[in-house]
Amino acid sequence: MQIQDYINAGRIASEVRENARKKNHIGSTLFEICESIEKEIIQKGGKCAFPVNTSLNEVAAHYTAEPNDQKVIKETDLLKIDLGVQINGYIADTAVTICHDPKFDFLIQAAETALKEAMSVIKAGTKSSDVGKTIENTVKQMGCIPIVNLSGHSLERYTIHAGKSVPNIWSIGSFSFLPTEAYACEPFVTTREGLGFVREGNTRNIFSLVTRKRTKDPETDKLVDYIWEKFNMLPFALRWLVPTWEEKKARDLVEKLVKSKVVRSYPVLIEANGERVAQAEHTFIPQEKGITITTI
Repeated sequence: MQIQDYINAGRIASEVRENARKKNHIGSTLFEICESIEKEIIQKGGKCAFPVNTSLNEVAAHYTAEPNDQKVIKETDLLKIDLGVQINGYIADTAVTICHDPKFDFLIQAAETALKEAMSVIKAGTKSSDVGKTIENTVKQMGCIPIVNLSGHSLERYTIHAGKSVPNIWSIGSFSFLPTEAYACEPFVTTREGLGFVREGNTRNIFSLVTRKRTKDPETDKLVDYIWEKFNMLPFALRWLVPTWEEKKARDLVEKLVKSKVVRSYPVLIEANGERVAQAEHTFIPQEKGITITTI
């Protein structure tokens, strides 16, 4: 485990997140926001661990900008910016929710407070169910409800979701946090009018490689090699392919790879009652007497 690479990735991710938090995004397109943040990650010496997610309002997760995406941020939009930085495959995953309408401050505050309280109870040996209970209790005390079928996750080299889930509610199944592993904790919060879980939407614009098996089609095999070389098994966006392939061609090739199960696609996740969702997230490494939060 390369702790220093985790820490260096976290430092970049934290700086980029805070710069995004301070900006006024009203009038900007989602394409401009994603491209700007990803460019900043690279300028600071990191690589993108996944496409910047810019999920709006009731969309909780997994939306990144399409090529030349012209969706414009309005004053009333609740914008979740979820970004990842990797150094030598070691990942920092962090998120912030931004809204320029004070009407939704309570949602953002609930997510941020739940994350802070979760960080305060974790150390090596803490049970994941206790973290979920802390998040759930905090969110409900603040007049909101957690999204029950979204969770944090363990991290491994070149792997964002490494098999363990860090819950946002109290749960029966549990594991103990290990000092030899890194994790992301990410409370998702909605209003009391929400159903408290997400459903899959129709949009799928984030992808990742599942296998490097050959397809017997030279063009798709060329794309598989390109994905492996550029992104390894980490997620990528269609717009990341457009500099090399014309957009329609890139779409067609990716669709072929999804159908042949060489590449997986990630559907956007939408609050089931159409209510707005806020998110906050840190990456951390448990210690015997607390934690190292890499994205603080």
